[in-house]
Amino acid sequence: MKVLGMISGTSHDGIDTAVVDFRLEDGALFGTVEHGGSIPYPPELRSRLVAALPPSQTTLAEVCELDTLIGQAFAEAAAAAIAQTGGVDLVASHGQTVFHWVDGGHALGTLQIGQPAWIAERTGAPVVSDIRIRDITAGGHGAPLVSYLDVLLLAGLPGVPAALNLGGIANMTVVRAATDTYAYDIGPANALIDSVVVQSGANELGYDRDGAIAASGRVDRKLLDDLLDDPYYRLPAPKSTGKEHFHGTYIADAIARCGTAPTTADLIATLTELTVQTVARDVRSAGIDRLVVSGGGCRNPVILGGLRSALPGVRLLPSDDFGAPADDKEAIAFALIGWCTAHGVPATIPSATGAREARVLGTLTPGAAPLVLPEPVAEPLTSLTLTSAMALNRPASGS
Repeated sequence: MKVLGMISGTSHDGIDTAVVDFRLEDGALFGTVEHGGSIPYPPELRSRLVAALPPSQTTLAEVCELDTLIGQAFAEAAAAAIAQTGGVDLVASHGQTVFHWVDGGHALGTLQIGQPAWIAERTGAPVVSDIRIRDITAGGHGAPLVSYLDVLLLAGLPGVPAALNLGGIANMTVVRAATDTYAYDIGPANALIDSVVVQSGANELGYDRDGAIAASGRVDRKLLDDLLDDPYYRLPAPKSTGKEHFHGTYIADAIARCGTAPTTADLIATLTELTVQTVARDVRSAGIDRLVVSGGGCRNPVILGGLRSALPGVRLLPSDDFGAPADDKEAIAFALIGWCTAHGVPATIPSATGAREARVLGTLTPGAAPLVLPEPVAEPLTSLTLTSAMALNRPASGS
């Protein structure tokens, strides 16, 4: 079964896509990654989205319009990906998270927009969407769902391996053993950095490319200490967070408390160091000896260099070494979840999300043909082996 996975993450800068052709052999799943890419949101759409996100106030009318416009953007991104790979059997769309409701350390609800009917109409393929909420109904956080992919990819590695995703939010899956796994959101990776870059106009790309701005600044130690004192970091795993907590006003409030006036470069350097220190602290406390890194942040040499310096006994590896290109790993994870949903396979790790039990995820929207699902897979998956065929059909990325 060939599945297209799609997601726009916490940085809300565009739509990541990955097409994976899966086959099952004796409980082991194999996947060939045929496509990976990212399509930026149109600037005016991204601006509207940013203006509607917490802590800003919005209207149901605006949410309805964004749901449609983002759904149409996802539909065009899906069509572009499918055109490069000759068709897919299923699309799994995460959509765009606009709110993740956490109260008292518990996730109570979550909202992803990007109406899947537009994708089904544009491509003719059935669509799995609304993927996080079922885990929340079972007592979980609905995050980090990439932990299911992590456990399959890291199965059998010696020592204490972990997978670190440096997206808008940094999340980590620690795999001590097949029955001893946990995962959680550490805190901001790129979310706060990107927010400052966008608000200041420091880079028209909307992010600190190659960490150049951070490298030109100096860390404001007083501000850094204040940010590190956030109570979120002291909460036990599993836990989840997002732009509801770590947003632009969050930074302004911290600066006001400290009475400092950092330059844009110094502020970005400080927020970059915040990512390094929060991640390194958790890696050390977990006794991790091998860290498999993915996400946009792994392309930032200031973050990666800071982690290597802070973690001299830890081997850092790109997820590319495991067949999951670092820029495409989350989209691959949702392609995997889509395959699992179609085959009736629960695609969550309860110890990672905090749920009572694993659940089959998502809601299905039929495509152009009658909805016909494959035979259910009765036994849990034991492993996943990924290989990439993208060198032939994907241009090199500069970020």
